[in-house]
Amino acid sequence: MSTTRIPQQRTIPTTNVLGVEVSAVSLEFATDEILHWIEEDRQHSGLWSGHCGLTTGHYVAVTGVHGIIESQDDPHFKRILNASGMVVPDGMPLVWLSRLAGHRSVTRVYGPDLTLSLSQALGARQKSAFYYGGVPGVADQLARILETRYPGLKTAGTFSPPFRELTSQEEDGVVALINHSGAHVVWVGLSTPKQERWMARLRHRLKVPVLIGVGAAFDFHTGRVRQAHPWVQRSGFEWLFRLCMEPRRLAKRYLRNNPLFIYLLLCQQLKLRDFRAT
Repeated sequence: MSTTRIPQQRTIPTTNVLGVEVSAVSLEFATDEILHWIEEDRQHSGLWSGHCGLTTGHYVAVTGVHGIIESQDDPHFKRILNASGMVVPDGMPLVWLSRLAGHRSVTRVYGPDLTLSLSQALGARQKSAFYYGGVPGVADQLARILETRYPGLKTAGTFSPPFRELTSQEEDGVVALINHSGAHVVWVGLSTPKQERWMARLRHRLKVPVLIGVGAAFDFHTGRVRQAHPWVQRSGFEWLFRLCMEPRRLAKRYLRNNPLFIYLLLCQQLKLRDFRAT
């Protein structure tokens, strides 16, 4: 077990899962920590101007087995995960591993649940959110749904990027759009690892306290993709439900990643390979 230090001497316990430091947190803890970052940013808001190196711009990686496996063949992506403010356990296997490591209070921090939990808290504080991702119209629809559900929550803006890399000019325009929006949070729905790369690349250019990559939450909350029942989510078999819903898109991911994850965990437990966090 180890810890990751973040600003103002606050520490978050972590569990090393195949070299990724997964934050040992609950949904409530993660929500409170993000609110702390927003308040910390407000107290230091005068420092933003002319200080591009300010480190209060956090990003949160909402990660399950897929993200952990993606990092095994990509050291740069592993560094992106480990440089985040939190790598929250989006899958039950990561929750179970954290509990086995001694962190008994860990719960699943499911991207769609974090979206609702934090949106409720933002609404109560009259804060605003920017929605980046989804096919055209989805970000706008999600913003309307959350504004209706949580009075007081404000929409700072939305943007649905094309299914290609943005040009440098387009990216500059997105940065300007978000910075002029006054958002306290940017929700990023691009899927892993694209969303984590985007957040890590732009975090120092964006005047926003926190960026959160929540993947399919945009589609779940707008009804474009059906969610598994909560008991299925808690059982650890949500992957099977999603595979049945989207076999063509997800078959290769799950049928490769799940056996590989188990094999690599055995290697870590038996110390057959070095899974040092980098």
